[in-house]
Amino acid sequence: MMHALYETFYQPDTWYSFIRLFRFITVRTAYAAVTSLILCWTLAWWFIPRLKEWEMALNRGRPYLEFQEGKTGTPTMGGIFIVAAVAISTLLWADLSNSFVQMALLVLLSLGLLGAVDDWLKIYYPASDGVSIRTKIIGQLIIAAIIAVWVFNMELPLRLLWLGEEFRTELGNSLFFPFFTAAWIPLGALYIPFVMVVILGSSNAVNLTDGLDGLAVGTVIFVAVAYGGMTYISGHYIFSEYLQVPNVMGSGELTVFIASMIGACLGFLWFNAHPAELFMGDAGALPLGGSIGLVAVLIKQELLLLVVGGIFVIEALSVILQVGWYKATGKRFFRMAPLHHHFELDGMAESKITIRFWIVAIILALFALSTLKLR
Repeated sequence: MMHALYETFYQPDTWYSFIRLFRFITVRTAYAAVTSLILCWTLAWWFIPRLKEWEMALNRGRPYLEFQEGKTGTPTMGGIFIVAAVAISTLLWADLSNSFVQMALLVLLSLGLLGAVDDWLKIYYPASDGVSIRTKIIGQLIIAAIIAVWVFNMELPLRLLWLGEEFRTELGNSLFFPFFTAAWIPLGALYIPFVMVVILGSSNAVNLTDGLDGLAVGTVIFVAVAYGGMTYISGHYIFSEYLQVPNVMGSGELTVFIASMIGACLGFLWFNAHPAELFMGDAGALPLGGSIGLVAVLIKQELLLLVVGGIFVIEALSVILQVGWYKATGKRFFRMAPLHHHFELDGMAESKITIRFWIVAIILALFALSTLKLR
């Protein structure tokens, strides 16, 4: 069971030995993306009418914001279809004996469950506002702590190939800096809280961005494409040496997981594009953000997440700035936070805001990938 299709069918001495082709990460990556896309598209297409019948709308009584009148009655919790599609596709196409894949599935499913409970409570008990912020943060911290301790104790099988064999040391608990060929800081036990901050911050940043049709899920696609390329390079002996990035042995398998995420998000975007027929909710935003943060940690590209996920960072900072400025002056810095609502209140069309944010996300992703060669 631990190897799923990866070990079940890919045996070299059988009559169907041609299936050995699927041992290649590139092939399984492509099929994982297609599988999750079809799964998510099919699930959403079948369930949307039923979610409406069940009144699974977060804002069925009143719109979340006055300028979002047209969204009243739109079903939410669509993130469960993304999580289901990513999990099933990963189970089918990835090597489940790989510790990195196990971590990714743990983060995806656990944060997905937490987000689903929050969405469900908001729907059926509007007065409760779902899971309290304190409880939600504690739940995220527990999940992040489990992963952080796991990563810390496993000592990532990391090599700096271009510096010579003698540098095969336990550098997994170090913080590496982008743009430089050999710059890192050993964090020791501090690496545990650092990992927790990355996963927690990434998870909530994506959640804050999820406020306009297609905005969060579309941005996640661009970020995931960039990190998909980096996971493949990180796990490839030759490419990692040529580009002088840490070679984390076994991390290439995360490319399959990332591809599953991209496919599922594309399938979901079909229904979430403006005007949205289905909202993602915390059930999708929390696990997608947490998964991206985890991948960044495992391939030692945590700081680059600030660039690749720049849209998420800006959205989160806008909320922090708004709250801090209001407490200090009693006035609002933006018309409304997160930032996308500021532009919306300024009269900009929702679809224009989304597309412009996407353009910025693409530019940031391309710039982040270019830094690999700048080394």
